[in-house]
Amino acid sequence: MSVKGLGALVLVGAALVLAACDQGQAVYPTKEKGDAAPRMSNEKRETIFGPEGLFGKSKSDNEGVGIGVNAFLWRASLDTVSFMPITTADAFGGTIITDWYQLPETPSERYKVNVFILDRTLRADGVKVSLFKQVRDGTGNWVDVRVDPKMVVDLENSILTRARQLRVVSTE
Repeated sequence: MSVKGLGALVLVGAALVLAACDQGQAVYPTKEKGDAAPRMSNEKRETIFGPEGLFGKSKSDNEGVGIGVNAFLWRASLDTVSFMPITTADAFGGTIITDWYQLPETPSERYKVNVFILDRTLRADGVKVSLFKQVRDGTGNWVDVRVDPKMVVDLENSILTRARQLRVVSTE
């Protein structure tokens, strides 16, 4: 690290230390009844996002609080693939990854779904689904096979339909 970079780091550290002081008095973390985590004693009750949203942008009605993607698309996606074992669900990144799932009526086939929520608004192009299928070959090994593109479109439409239903119910 250069001397210039080290100097900047020291200045930032000093600024953080001074910011923690309120007119010469130290500010200590406190925990009030009902708070999930301690907060600074001079911290206001608002979230870090403030009343106008992150970076001064106001949040629209259909954006979730606390997650990085559209709340209706997120909930609808979880509802739609909830019958499958979910490996990863990242609300901030908008990613849901399932594990392989075998339908009881066709034990020689299994499916895996990846759902990506691409937008903070409820839009038709705000969700993308990747669907994978495997079948057992003659030796009992799983082999990748091509998925009918209509299945992917149907799954995306199912998520969008459920998201619209959730939105309608929330506005009533």
